[in-house]
Amino acid sequence: MRVLVAGATGVVGHPLVGALRARGHQVSALVRHESRAGAPEADAVVVADALDRQALLAAVSAARPEVVVHQMSALRLLRDDPAGAFALTARLRTEGTANLVAAARAAGARRLVAQSIAFAAAPAGDPVLDEDAPLYVDAPDPGWAATVRAVAELERLVLGGGPDLAGAVLRYGTLYGAGTGYARDGGTGQWVLAGKLPLPEGGSGIMSFLHVEDAVGAAVAAVESDATGVFHVTDDDPAPAAQWLPLYARTLGGPPPRTVPAAMAPRLLGWFIAHQLTAARGAANDRARAALGWKPLRPSWRDGLGRE
Repeated sequence: MRVLVAGATGVVGHPLVGALRARGHQVSALVRHESRAGAPEADAVVVADALDRQALLAAVSAARPEVVVHQMSALRLLRDDPAGAFALTARLRTEGTANLVAAARAAGARRLVAQSIAFAAAPAGDPVLDEDAPLYVDAPDPGWAATVRAVAELERLVLGGGPDLAGAVLRYGTLYGAGTGYARDGGTGQWVLAGKLPLPEGGSGIMSFLHVEDAVGAAVAAVESDATGVFHVTDDDPAPAAQWLPLYARTLGGPPPRTVPAAMAPRLLGWFIAHQLTAARGAANDRARAALGWKPLRPSWRDGLGRE
């Protein structure tokens, strides 16, 4: 098939181009002008900013894709400008997605596959939730509420692309592996190595991890599938912070995380990290396994988190 990957310089998008080509697909890599030098080897490289609607329409039409894959974010900016990274990512999930849907339809694409996140559910109900659980759009933290609302809008746009544009949303778990924040040289890895990520008492927030290679595999499966809807793409081992954080620190060779009162965690760590460590829910991957025929090659974070 002719496939266009938007966000082709990202931690998932870059290897995804190669994985799709290895499967025999003709792949166009969509990149911004500033990122042109970092584009992966592809059958074609097309240059446009997703926030420039007319440029994007022209670039996607030139590629004539049958399938469009949305891997766009600005999370590469997190270490230097967290607020800017989240703000730009929110725009890419809303305005950028709307532009990409319009471009895909204009180009005659029949399918759109888009990345989302598996850790945006409201903290209610079972410790591990499926895709029908409500998103935390009314989170008490304004920044996280805005992020989740942008995620909800992305999913609405992708699934509402019209009868001729089938949509599939891949909600990735927390990514680990080379190039991610959980790599040894990533932001979280460095924080843990420096002993700056304490464990709130109880550590009951559940994390569902996903290795980058499994994210790529799920995206390939979604491109080649006819399944539509929202799918959690996570490993098989959701775990509370009380389990994964000490093991992660030990694997990295860092100091054991010190324990702090849970009530102090928001002030010490910020609302979002405190929420993830104390209240977040995990994500069940049964639907992705059944509908996409996908399963993680790394079924548990315990075998790889902190080793790259």
